[in-house]
Amino acid sequence: MLKNNNITAWLRKAEEDYDGATSLMRKRRPPTDIICFHCQQCIEKYFKALLTLHRIYFPKTHDLLELSKLLLSKEPMLQGLDDVLKRLTPYAVNFRYPGDEATVEDAKEAVKLMKYLRNILRERLGLK
Repeated sequence: MLKNNNITAWLRKAEEDYDGATSLMRKRRPPTDIICFHCQQCIEKYFKALLTLHRIYFPKTHDLLELSKLLLSKEPMLQGLDDVLKRLTPYAVNFRYPGDEATVEDAKEAVKLMKYLRNILRERLGLK
């Protein structure tokens, strides 16, 4: 298990977002905007845990593709994830303010993408 307190803190926050998104998705009328947001946040925090593990500086950003590119020298297997990251990144801000709303289909896709990426990133972090 990882012993760095900063990594552990990122992972704890990532799992809170994961739990939030998956539990909210089970509601009769799921709050789709917040589900999409938590999906993006989960993966962002997993990336930041991995960056912390590799001691790579990262700026304050919600751009998953940017975070992924910072990791490529240490984690070349992330190279093929660009399309998935581009689909999930906008959920950090797109539905946070009035004017646009996520559909149930958007939320289902976000959860699917989050689970897919979470599995990959947990494996890279040596987690079950």
